[in-house]
Amino acid sequence: MLVFGEENQRCFLWSLLWTLDGPETDPTVWFREHDEPPIAEQEPLSGFLIQFSLFEASMGADYVALSRQLTAQQVNQLTEGLHPVPLLPFWPWAPTRFYVAPGLVLHVSDEGGDDNFSAWAGATHRSALAPLAEAAVEWVQFDG
Repeated sequence: MLVFGEENQRCFLWSLLWTLDGPETDPTVWFREHDEPPIAEQEPLSGFLIQFSLFEASMGADYVALSRQLTAQQVNQLTEGLHPVPLLPFWPWAPTRFYVAPGLVLHVSDEGGDDNFSAWAGATHRSALAPLAEAAVEWVQFDG
């Protein structure tokens, strides 16, 4: 396996199967946590790179909104005015979907169990977070 991405705390990594036959056109991306067996990401490399870029854009933004322990109904409230990114869930560890609007990227992760989601929004300007303020959720951090 050829490792091409590693979480900053070295808890997990992403890799590609590398053979002497040459690389696939759009290879499967493999996720591995510690010494666990690798799990295939649902999107091939092309979709994975879009998802990874969106994830990093939300996590590294200057203005963020973060909420934990959300219900499915609260997630629907948060995402109703946003555009869903039409890709399969990212990150097998906590399946994550992306939503976008001008200046805003939101990712919602399924933390497992009934109605246990987390949401993280990143924005280029605090005003892009304003529509999220209307949702009935408890924010851990809200820079809007």
